[in-house]
Amino acid sequence: MNLTVWIVSGLLAAMFLLSGVMKVPATKESLAGNPRMGWAAPFPIELIKVIGAAEIAGAAGLILPRAFDTATWLVPAAAIGLVVVMAGAIITHARRTEWSSVAVNAVLLALALFVAIERF
Repeated sequence: MNLTVWIVSGLLAAMFLLSGVMKVPATKESLAGNPRMGWAAPFPIELIKVIGAAEIAGAAGLILPRAFDTATWLVPAAAIGLVVVMAGAIITHARRTEWSSVAVNAVLLALALFVAIERF
């Protein structure tokens, strides 16, 4: 089971790292030009950057504490933080009736919850 949790953690970390790295340096104009980021239009850019930073921190928190065998309690904490981020994403996309995005975010939420439970 440990190998499975590592694989899921690695996949989640990669997804959230890429997503966060895209959001942190973004400008309102660059987000408006990206058709997959239409959800961001009503939100202030500062909030988008905070979400991106949370995703980057969550990605690091899924891997680094366990890899270095220090403060391993941060792994389930990071996973729970990502569950909260995905819950917000599900609500946002559901309000916009973007059902394929809701499905993707629900899968990511379930995987993060799996990691949180297994690493407690």
